[in-house]
This record gives sequence, structure tokens and C-alpha cells, in this order.
Amino acid sequence: MQKLESFKAYDIRGKVPSDLNKDLAYKVGRAYSKLIGAKKIVIGHDVRESSEEISSALANGLMDSGVDVIDIGLCGTEMIYFSTPFLNADGGIMITASHNPPEYNGMKFVKRDSVPVGYSSGLNEVEQMILKDNFEPIASVKGSYIKVDVMNDFVNNLKKFYDPSKIKPFKVVVNAGNGCAGLALDALEPNLPIQMIKIFNEPDSKFPNGVPNPLLIENRQPTIDAIKNNNAELGVAWDGDYDRCFFFDENGNFIEGYYIVGLLAKSILINNPGENIVHDPRLVWNTLDIVEKYNGVAVQSVSGHAFIKEKMRQVNSIYGGEMSAHHYFRDNAYSDSGMIPFLLILQLMSEENKKLSELVGEMIAAYPCSGEINSTIENPKAKLEEIEKIYSDGKIDKTDGLSVEYENWRFNLRMSNTEPIIRLNVEARADENLMKQKTEELLKLIRS
Repeated sequence: MQKLESFKAYDIRGKVPSDLNKDLAYKVGRAYSKLIGAKKIVIGHDVRESSEEISSALANGLMDSGVDVIDIGLCGTEMIYFSTPFLNADGGIMITASHNPPEYNGMKFVKRDSVPVGYSSGLNEVEQMILKDNFEPIASVKGSYIKVDVMNDFVNNLKKFYDPSKIKPFKVVVNAGNGCAGLALDALEPNLPIQMIKIFNEPDSKFPNGVPNPLLIENRQPTIDAIKNNNAELGVAWDGDYDRCFFFDENGNFIEGYYIVGLLAKSILINNPGENIVHDPRLVWNTLDIVEKYNGVAVQSVSGHAFIKEKMRQVNSIYGGEMSAHHYFRDNAYSDSGMIPFLLILQLMSEENKKLSELVGEMIAAYPCSGEINSTIENPKAKLEEIEKIYSDGKIDKTDGLSVEYENWRFNLRMSNTEPIIRLNVEARADENLMKQKTEELLKLIRS
């Protein structure tokens, strides 16, 4: 079967114009409207140079199919997740390549109520319609086009997740990475008693300070320096379309996303005991511990936003968290947000009267982890089978890749969807040396 290079597991993404261009964007508009039978679709875009051209072509494709287009303009992905139900639309499309370099762009898709659409749930059909030129005839009545500013509505909607009167006047470094988060931070600022120290706040398509991806160690230093230079109590950095945020404590230490899942579960369960909390299988012990301690119910799901959102809807979960810094909320259309975690952590620090280092310090000591370590290898599937045989005396779980558990340590090993990579996560019970030793042992086997 023929394939288009830019169609990925969860979205469309590639280099402009070789993999994605205005011609393809127009056809996506024609095909996607047919796929979901849409009458009204919300679109928005990130700061990339190619975004406006792709947005315009996409809108034309939708309107030629008789679909009314509501364009919310320059925004973050979570504003599409918010706007689709808020504006009663049949679907939403965000034009973004998130944390990829400037020459890339892409699209993320949702149906009504912001239910995600990935390759296995519809994008494969869109791809085939495009390859076969199989579109409906151009509509006799073209769809309408309007621009709508939803920023105030978006910021007001965030108020159901936090109480500004409970937040202390912290000094906080906020790093938008020249992506779109700066616009939301500016709009949110008057509602918060904190002092924001803004760095790289202006959206800039050239990403002059590096691609907005705080997972890259070289991109963390400006946030760390600003925390130290300003004696700030917290640092937060976002990726390009701000559906993920990353935390730094008052000493400038980067906090693994795993421990943030625990903190958010705690902050939510304090006021909502008995609720279901969905988590991924890569690192689990800290999350299970916290959820039990605060009277919640932990539910495991395959990693990846489509699976987490589906599982959350199945079990009516109030919150879902992945160690990759994706955090999902039931009252946010079961979608991920980069702003809600920021607000919840501010409130938790205030209410507990603790620094971030104190809030996560106990967790890190109780469950030290390796963080995710990638290895490029020729045959990931064979390697996974080999490792399973070696550790067959442990408790094995195959929810997502291979998880093996022993009394005092465990690991998860999984293949990438898109490249010949194996991803390893190791954790131990209150024994950092054991964790490091087992990580080295596994890496030696993986890379041999």
C-alpha cells in the first residue's frame, strides 16, 4: 500500500515543503471533512514561518467541502482541545510541529468533543483518499470563514482548575522558548499573584534560542541561570505548542516528569478522593504509592495520548499522567494541557508551604529512576525477546513493551513507533545505587 511520508502514528508531520506543503494541506482539508462528516471545524496554528500558508490552504480545502471554518489564529494545541467543544464544532485541527526544528510543520486532529484522531483511527483513511484523489465534488455552497479570539475564554476556563487566592506571591521563571506559550502567559498573568520572570517569551518562527524542547539538556541552561540569578522559587519551561511543561526547582534542578505525575495526582486527589488516575507503565511505583495514599484508584494504560485519552474516557478518570510530561484532565475534554499543571503545582506549593525540591525530594529518595534512555539498534523486536528470556524470573507485564518487576527494582523496555529505537526506564525502591547498577547492566545487554 502506498504511503505518504508525513503521516505518522498520531499526527501529520514533516519537512516543508518536501513532506508537507499547501497542496497537501488543501487535500487534507477536503479529506478530513469527508472523514468526520463535518459542518464546522476549528483551526489554529503555531508560530512557524510555514504555518500561515498551510493554515490558509487547509481552510480553503475545508471551505471547498462546504465546511464552516473558525480560525482561532496563533495558539497552543490545548486551545484547539478547548475550542472544539467550546465552539460546538465537529472537529479541530492544530497546525504545529511542536518541538521539531523550524523547517518542520505538521497537524494534530480531533473530532467532536476533542476525541483524538490518529493513524489507526482515521488518518489512514485520509491518506488513502489523498493518494487516490477520492474527494467529494466541490460544494455548491462554499463554507464560511471567520476569525475568533478565544484567549479570554481559554484563560477563564483554566479557573476551574485552581484558586488564585490560594497561590502565594512566588517569583517564577517562565520560559516559552519563543513558541506560543508566551501569549497564554501574558493573558494569564493578571489573574495570578506571582511575579513572572519571562525569558524567550516572544513567539519567533526562527527559534533564535534553540528549538523549544526542554527535554534537550542543552536547552535547560537559560531556565536554570534565570532561576539562580533571580532567586526564583520555581522554573517552568514549555515546548513549542505548549501541550507539555517541564519543572525546575528553586536550585535549578530539572524534575523528571515521573515525579510530576505523582504531585499532580496528589494535588487532585486531596480534593477528589476515590477518583481514577490513569498512568503509563514506564515508571509506576511512585504513582501507585501516591494514589493509594490519597485514596484514589490507579489504572494502567498503554503510553501515548490516544491510548491514555481512550482509557480515561472508559473509566471516567479525573487525571491521567505520562512521565513524558503529558498531563490529561477530564474537565479539559480529557485532553493534555501545559498550563493546568503549572497552576496546580503553584497551588500545591502554596498550600503545603513547601518548596518544589521538598515536595519531590521524598519521592526521588523513595523511588530513584533512570529517566528514559534511548538506544538505536538494528532489530528492536529481537532484542526485546532476548531481554525477556534473560529476566524471565521476574514478574512480567506486556501492557506496553516489556515490564519486568522484582522485589526492589523494575524496568520497562519498549520500541519506538517510528524509528529503530528501544527506550529503557529503570526504577528501584530507595536504592539509587541498585537503580544505577541495573541501568548499566541493561544498557550493556541492549547495546551489545
